[in-house]
Amino acid sequence: MKKVFTIALMAIALMFTTQSVSQEFSGIDKSPLDNANYPSSYKVSDKLVRVTYSRPNLKGRDAFELMTKDGPIWRTGANEAPEITFYQDVKFGGTNVKAGTYALLTMPGEKEWTFILHSSLNQWGAYFYKEGSDVARVKGAASMGAKSLEEFSIAFKEVDGGVHMVLGWDKLRAAVPIMMAEMKKM
Repeated sequence: MKKVFTIALMAIALMFTTQSVSQEFSGIDKSPLDNANYPSSYKVSDKLVRVTYSRPNLKGRDAFELMTKDGPIWRTGANEAPEITFYQDVKFGGTNVKAGTYALLTMPGEKEWTFILHSSLNQWGAYFYKEGSDVARVKGAASMGAKSLEEFSIAFKEVDGGVHMVLGWDKLRAAVPIMMAEMKKM
Protein backbone atom coordinates (compact mmCIF):
# COMPACT_ATOMS: atom_id res chain seq x y z
CA MET A 1 0.00 0.00 0.00
CA LYS A 2 2.81 2.38 0.95
CA LYS A 3 4.52 1.66 -2.40
CA VAL A 4 1.33 2.43 -4.39
CA PHE A 5 0.84 5.70 -2.47
CA THR A 6 4.47 6.75 -3.18
CA ILE A 7 4.11 5.99 -6.89
CA ALA A 8 0.85 7.98 -7.04
CA LEU A 9 2.54 10.98 -5.38
CA MET A 10 5.46 10.77 -7.82
CA ALA A 11 3.05 10.66 -10.78
CA ILE A 12 1.22 13.77 -9.54
CA ALA A 13 4.53 15.59 -8.96
CA LEU A 14 5.72 14.61 -12.44
CA MET A 15 2.50 15.94 -13.98
CA PHE A 16 3.00 19.38 -12.38
CA THR A 17 6.71 19.42 -13.24
CA THR A 18 5.97 18.73 -16.92
CA GLN A 19 3.54 21.64 -17.04
CA SER A 20 6.02 24.07 -15.45
CA VAL A 21 8.84 23.32 -17.91
CA SER A 22 6.73 23.90 -21.00
CA GLN A 23 7.43 27.66 -20.77
CA GLU A 24 7.71 29.62 -24.03
CA PHE A 25 11.00 31.46 -24.56
CA SER A 26 11.53 34.58 -26.63
CA GLY A 27 13.88 34.65 -29.61
CA ILE A 28 17.38 36.02 -29.66
CA ASP A 29 17.66 39.76 -28.96
CA LYS A 30 18.29 41.73 -32.14
CA SER A 31 20.83 43.87 -30.22
CA PRO A 32 22.55 41.36 -27.94
CA LEU A 33 24.09 42.28 -24.61
CA ASP A 34 27.89 42.36 -24.41
CA ASN A 35 30.59 43.73 -22.16
CA ALA A 36 34.06 45.20 -22.46
CA ASN A 37 36.59 44.97 -19.64
CA TYR A 38 40.01 46.30 -18.79
CA PRO A 39 42.13 44.33 -18.43
CA SER A 40 40.39 42.24 -21.06
CA SER A 41 41.99 38.92 -20.20
CA TYR A 42 39.59 36.49 -18.55
CA LYS A 43 42.57 35.22 -16.58
CA VAL A 44 42.68 38.53 -14.66
CA SER A 45 39.99 38.59 -11.98
CA ASP A 46 40.90 42.05 -10.69
CA LYS A 47 39.13 44.19 -13.32
CA LEU A 48 39.59 47.96 -13.28
CA VAL A 49 36.64 48.93 -15.49
CA ARG A 50 33.72 47.10 -17.13
CA VAL A 51 31.05 48.35 -19.54
CA THR A 52 27.87 46.33 -20.14
CA TYR A 53 26.00 47.41 -23.27
CA SER A 54 23.76 46.26 -26.10
CA ARG A 55 25.17 46.03 -29.65
CA PRO A 56 22.88 47.29 -32.42
CA ASN A 57 23.62 46.30 -36.03
CA LEU A 58 23.80 48.72 -38.97
CA LYS A 59 21.74 46.62 -41.40
CA GLY A 60 22.50 49.09 -44.21
CA ARG A 61 21.60 52.15 -42.14
CA ASP A 62 23.70 55.26 -41.38
CA ALA A 63 25.24 55.03 -37.88
CA PHE A 64 25.47 58.78 -37.27
CA GLU A 65 21.82 59.27 -38.28
CA LEU A 66 20.76 56.46 -35.93
CA MET A 67 22.70 57.97 -33.03
CA THR A 68 21.21 61.42 -33.44
CA LYS A 69 17.62 60.69 -34.55
CA ASP A 70 16.01 60.91 -31.08
CA GLY A 71 17.86 64.01 -29.86
CA PRO A 72 21.23 65.15 -28.68
CA ILE A 73 21.62 62.46 -25.98
CA TRP A 74 22.28 58.92 -27.23
CA ARG A 75 21.89 55.83 -25.07
CA THR A 76 25.26 54.62 -26.44
CA GLY A 77 24.08 51.37 -27.96
CA ALA A 78 20.62 49.84 -27.92
CA ASN A 79 17.94 49.02 -25.37
CA GLU A 80 18.90 50.10 -21.83
CA ALA A 81 21.62 52.70 -21.36
CA PRO A 82 24.98 50.97 -20.85
CA GLU A 83 26.39 50.67 -17.37
CA ILE A 84 30.04 51.37 -16.67
CA THR A 85 31.62 50.18 -13.45
CA PHE A 86 34.89 51.57 -12.11
CA TYR A 87 36.43 49.32 -9.46
CA GLN A 88 38.56 52.18 -8.13
CA ASP A 89 38.53 55.98 -8.29
CA VAL A 90 39.50 57.28 -11.76
CA LYS A 91 39.99 60.40 -13.83
CA PHE A 92 37.39 60.07 -16.57
CA GLY A 93 38.37 62.50 -19.33
CA GLY A 94 40.13 64.58 -16.67
CA THR A 95 37.22 64.60 -14.19
CA ASN A 96 37.59 62.78 -10.86
CA VAL A 97 35.02 59.99 -10.53
CA LYS A 98 34.52 57.74 -7.50
CA ALA A 99 34.50 53.96 -7.85
CA GLY A 100 30.99 52.78 -8.65
CA THR A 101 28.50 52.04 -11.41
CA TYR A 102 27.05 54.71 -13.70
CA ALA A 103 24.90 54.90 -16.83
CA LEU A 104 26.99 55.82 -19.90
CA LEU A 105 25.34 58.25 -22.31
CA THR A 106 26.91 60.21 -25.16
CA MET A 107 26.30 63.18 -27.40
CA PRO A 108 27.84 62.23 -30.77
CA GLY A 109 29.47 64.93 -32.86
CA GLU A 110 31.50 65.05 -36.05
CA LYS A 111 34.72 66.34 -34.40
CA GLU A 112 34.15 65.45 -30.74
CA TRP A 113 31.75 63.55 -28.54
CA THR A 114 30.47 64.37 -25.07
CA PHE A 115 30.65 61.40 -22.71
CA ILE A 116 28.23 61.50 -19.79
CA LEU A 117 28.34 59.43 -16.61
CA HIS A 118 24.85 59.50 -15.12
CA SER A 119 23.68 58.37 -11.69
CA SER A 120 20.30 56.93 -12.87
CA LEU A 121 20.77 53.24 -13.61
CA ASN A 122 18.33 50.81 -15.25
CA GLN A 123 16.97 53.40 -17.66
CA TRP A 124 15.60 52.48 -21.06
CA GLY A 125 17.53 54.48 -23.62
CA ALA A 126 17.91 58.15 -22.74
CA TYR A 127 14.22 59.02 -22.78
CA PHE A 128 14.12 60.08 -19.12
CA TYR A 129 17.54 61.74 -19.02
CA LYS A 130 17.90 64.57 -16.49
CA GLU A 131 21.06 66.67 -16.65
CA GLY A 132 20.91 67.17 -12.87
CA SER A 133 21.82 63.49 -12.41
CA ASP A 134 25.11 63.83 -14.34
CA VAL A 135 28.18 62.73 -12.38
CA ALA A 136 30.63 63.73 -15.13
CA ARG A 137 30.37 65.29 -18.58
CA VAL A 138 33.59 65.28 -20.62
CA LYS A 139 34.73 65.69 -24.22
CA GLY A 140 36.35 62.93 -26.24
CA ALA A 141 38.00 62.84 -29.65
CA ALA A 142 36.04 61.69 -32.70
CA SER A 143 37.60 60.21 -35.82
CA MET A 144 36.93 57.92 -38.77
CA GLY A 145 38.33 54.40 -38.87
CA ALA A 146 39.48 52.54 -41.95
CA LYS A 147 37.27 49.52 -41.30
CA SER A 148 33.47 49.63 -41.02
CA LEU A 149 31.99 47.84 -37.99
CA GLU A 150 28.55 46.30 -38.55
CA GLU A 151 27.94 45.95 -34.79
CA PHE A 152 28.35 48.82 -32.33
CA SER A 153 31.41 47.99 -30.22
CA ILE A 154 33.30 49.23 -27.16
CA ALA A 155 36.94 48.36 -26.48
CA PHE A 156 39.81 49.56 -24.30
CA LYS A 157 43.18 50.64 -25.67
CA GLU A 158 46.07 50.78 -23.21
CA VAL A 159 48.07 54.03 -23.19
CA ASP A 160 50.72 55.43 -20.85
CA GLY A 161 49.13 55.98 -17.44
CA GLY A 162 45.71 54.64 -18.35
CA VAL A 163 43.39 53.44 -21.08
CA HIS A 164 41.19 54.95 -23.72
CA MET A 165 37.66 53.67 -23.92
CA VAL A 166 36.96 53.53 -27.67
CA LEU A 167 33.47 53.38 -29.17
CA GLY A 168 33.09 52.27 -32.78
CA TRP A 169 30.23 51.82 -35.20
CA ASP A 170 30.38 51.94 -38.98
CA LYS A 171 33.55 53.98 -39.56
CA LEU A 172 32.85 56.31 -36.64
CA ARG A 173 35.21 56.19 -33.65
CA ALA A 174 35.15 58.13 -30.39
CA ALA A 175 37.54 57.85 -27.45
CA VAL A 176 37.77 59.13 -23.90
CA PRO A 177 40.80 58.72 -21.59
CA ILE A 178 40.47 56.92 -18.28
CA MET A 179 43.37 57.33 -15.90
CA MET A 180 43.51 54.99 -12.93
CA ALA A 181 45.29 55.69 -9.65
CA GLU A 182 47.17 52.39 -9.94
CA MET A 183 47.44 51.04 -13.49
CA LYS A 184 48.11 47.33 -13.54
CA LYS A 185 49.83 45.74 -16.52
CA MET A 186 48.31 42.56 -17.90
